Amino acid sequence: MAELSEHEGPEYGKGDFVLLDVVDMENFMANLKLRFQKGKIYSYIGEVCVSVNPYQTLKIYGDDIINRYKGREIYERPPHVFAIADAAYKTMKRRAKDTCIVISGESGSGKTEASKIIMRYIAAVTNVSGRQEIERVKNILLRSNNILESFGNAKTNRNDNSSRFGKYMDINFDFKGDPIGGHINNYLLEKSRVIRQQSGERNFHSFYQLLHGASEDTLQKYHLQRDAAAYYYANQGDSQRVASIDDRSNYRDNMAALKVLGFTADEQDTIWKLVAATLHLGNLKFETEDRETSHVVNRDLLVTIAKLLVLTPEEVEKALCHRVVAARGEVMEKGHTKEEAEYGRDAFAKAMYERLFSWIVQRINSVIEVKGSVLEIGDNTVIGVLDIYGFEIFEDNSFEQFCINYCNEKLQQLFIELVLKQEQEEYNREGIEWSNVEYFNNRIICDLVEQQHKGIISILDEACMNVGKVTDEMFLQAMDQKLSSHAHYTSRQTRPTNKELAHNRDFIIRHYAGDVTYDVEGFIDKNKDTLYQDFKRLLYSSKDKTLSSMWPEGKASVFEVTKRPPTAGTVFKTSMIELVKNLASKEPYYIRCIKPNEEKSPLLFDDVRVEHQVRYLGLLENVHVRRAGFAYRQNYTRFLQRYKMLSQYTWPNFRGGVDKKGVEFLMKDKGFQSDVKYGRTKIFVRTPKTIFLLEQARSKLIPGIVLYLQKVWRGTLARRRAHYMRSIYKIMGAYKAYKARSYMREVISTFKDVGTQTDYGASLAWPLPPKVLNNFSEEMKRMHRRWRAHMILVPLQKEDYPEVRTKIAAMDALSGKRPDWGYNRRWHGNYLASVNHNSETASFINSCGHLKSQDRFNIVLFSSHCKKTNHHNKSSDRALLVTDKHIYKLDPTKKYKAMKAGTPMDKVKGIRVTPGSDQLVIIELDGGNDFVVCLMDTNGENRAPELVGILNKFWIMQKRKKLDTRVESQAMCHLNKKSKFVQVQKGSYSKADFKKDSNNTITLMWPQ
Repeated sequence: MAELSEHEGPEYGKGDFVLLDVVDMENFMANLKLRFQKGKIYSYIGEVCVSVNPYQTLKIYGDDIINRYKGREIYERPPHVFAIADAAYKTMKRRAKDTCIVISGESGSGKTEASKIIMRYIAAVTNVSGRQEIERVKNILLRSNNILESFGNAKTNRNDNSSRFGKYMDINFDFKGDPIGGHINNYLLEKSRVIRQQSGERNFHSFYQLLHGASEDTLQKYHLQRDAAAYYYANQGDSQRVASIDDRSNYRDNMAALKVLGFTADEQDTIWKLVAATLHLGNLKFETEDRETSHVVNRDLLVTIAKLLVLTPEEVEKALCHRVVAARGEVMEKGHTKEEAEYGRDAFAKAMYERLFSWIVQRINSVIEVKGSVLEIGDNTVIGVLDIYGFEIFEDNSFEQFCINYCNEKLQQLFIELVLKQEQEEYNREGIEWSNVEYFNNRIICDLVEQQHKGIISILDEACMNVGKVTDEMFLQAMDQKLSSHAHYTSRQTRPTNKELAHNRDFIIRHYAGDVTYDVEGFIDKNKDTLYQDFKRLLYSSKDKTLSSMWPEGKASVFEVTKRPPTAGTVFKTSMIELVKNLASKEPYYIRCIKPNEEKSPLLFDDVRVEHQVRYLGLLENVHVRRAGFAYRQNYTRFLQRYKMLSQYTWPNFRGGVDKKGVEFLMKDKGFQSDVKYGRTKIFVRTPKTIFLLEQARSKLIPGIVLYLQKVWRGTLARRRAHYMRSIYKIMGAYKAYKARSYMREVISTFKDVGTQTDYGASLAWPLPPKVLNNFSEEMKRMHRRWRAHMILVPLQKEDYPEVRTKIAAMDALSGKRPDWGYNRRWHGNYLASVNHNSETASFINSCGHLKSQDRFNIVLFSSHCKKTNHHNKSSDRALLVTDKHIYKLDPTKKYKAMKAGTPMDKVKGIRVTPGSDQLVIIELDGGNDFVVCLMDTNGENRAPELVGILNKFWIMQKRKKLDTRVESQAMCHLNKKSKFVQVQKGSYSKADFKKDSNNTITLMWPQ
């Protein structure tokens, strides 16, 4: 039973027909129709899957859906063909037991699609290890469908892709459950379709794929034109193009599949030559002159056919128009009438295509057969998939429908017997009393067809073996004589009152699916399946080795006496008996396919049409059989696990003994003990009502349980997360400590001897720290630099510290920009106050004292003679005085009297020097009138960098930031708010001076 409460609510009906409250056709149909209208195309009858063709693509076959069904029990998920495939696979793998999946239903009900879905599912769930050989086998098994559909399927009025043959495929698996090979059996190809199609139908797909899909060169090679209407064997149904079929694409897929399966280029060429030759044969015409012999009219076409078959035109015409007979050691040649030649042509075309199809199947089998011995691959098990024609009732039912319906009778007999057998075996195994179930046993119908000497096939064979001209009417009379008293046989002779039956033509068989009227015309001819030996010898003599190998019986001499071949009916009967025997030896699973309407619409549900199929598939009877004893059965453990929340004695866990005791407590507590039986391993529930009451009670409790589980699980996740986080932080802390220790050990090892090094470790590379210690590492580097500075300063006197700080400021501003910045000499700063640098020291000191009392400055930072230029380009000798408050221009000729009021230090914006050894200094000021000077009387000392260092140190100490210092070969300045460039020109000048070069350029002439 499907998990209805969790996956399918009551609005979708019952997922398992066994659980219907009332089992009759009305309720069965209502439930089936409701599920179809709700988009639920699959239902169950116990473990039988009922599939309704949706006539649309549904998104229920993807990998996510496959994973939901993989390894699950049938009842654990909603009804699906995947569940049946998985059940068959699990049984095969777990119990090492051969299984089979029998897919049945009428044409257009979706049997072929169901078999493809099963194959895809098996391919998806196997070969988890990804072995290449297994993948090759899986690919071949899947690709073989393309080829078989191309040559064995056709468009009918009921189905655009109808299988016109029966197919049974065995898939072999190794002990790990991986596919290692397979084998295909084909049954009763509808070869009459090769020469005749009803209106609205087509010949086999292969003909149209060749005509519509092959290249122009290929068509020319086979002497074909791209118009199916031009060929009699392809145009009778007047349906050469079908909207739902892409012949061009299918041709490409078919060619790719042939290549994958290892068909050689010559073999592929032979296949399509035979298809082309068959098309040409249909257009071959005969005429007669004396009514006893005939000849081919269209000789050009005869030549084409001979070329395709690699024969001579004379050989082909002789086989078509004459017959060689050996009698009493003599060979006689008998001519054919026009009618006999046309009959021979059609028989030739049918036989040639049927033999081609059988050869293709054998060729596929040779590729997919299990390779290796038992010692190499171990024991292997099998899953069989049977996709065979469904029951057919047409307006005109002939020999083919008779065989198809006989096949379905055999399968129905097997189905009922196996279902009853399984039920009885399970009851016996569980110790439950079994009561016989009344059901219709269709063995009487199978015997009517197949019984030796008395069955219809035996009567037909006897008629075919009689000497002389035996007609279909004579065969019908023989059946009337021998079967007149049979309850399931009727003809006009045995029941004269039935006016619907034609005299000497019709007979009725009362099949389990309903009465079918058969037209006896053609039974004898189709059963004989006559093909003259001349055609066999003709094809065997072909120079095409592949074609010749298809007809080994053509090797026989014309004098050789051959055994009469078995008739088509006997061959089919024997194959059906073998098939049923094979299926009976396996664990069977069933998929019953239903066609909802004739219009191929995804919306219509034809009640009458569907009810007819339900009847002949025996679905209602299947429900009765399943319900005859107990509607539901389940393993104790699984049952208790599902319903334990319904009783206080079993929730949350039963601790009173084995699970059987728990189930007994549960059912007694809920008051259902009178409706159940307890087996050895399973509980059996008699009525569906009990199950639905249990499900209803469970559905009410599930939301609360889910909420409780969510709460517990969320708490568990939170605690687990907290535990993880604590562990993570602990690990991170330990790791950080380890990295820190490792880093510190490396640092200590690197810098352990820096105290004895001349540069105190300045040249040593710092170890790369872990990211978490980047900041710490930078702090250590700062500490090391300060220590180095301290060690450098230790030998110095404290009175030298200001000079050192000034040099450091100059170094920061000029290092790497001005190569010579005078760091290797003493810096005095106030040079004009020293008698060593100025002979007028007293005057300078007096002037400074006056300015100090006037402007209240504290200290003189720098003083020096200089050459100054102004906005008039006038060059003058001046003295530059820099204090902590102002910058002054002094006139040395007037006892160092200040030229103007001092410029406040706050107005200084920056300073510019050149990269050379000249003493050009530009002090940028707010207001657009900069100091442009060249320091003079320096005794060859480099004082410009000293001034840079003094101003930078002052700026850092006063304003906590660096002064804008630039080193440029051509420095820009502002004089009277006009921009000008100052450049240095070195030469053999007596002294430094400024000159005007242009309106915006001033040149300092610097002596070398």
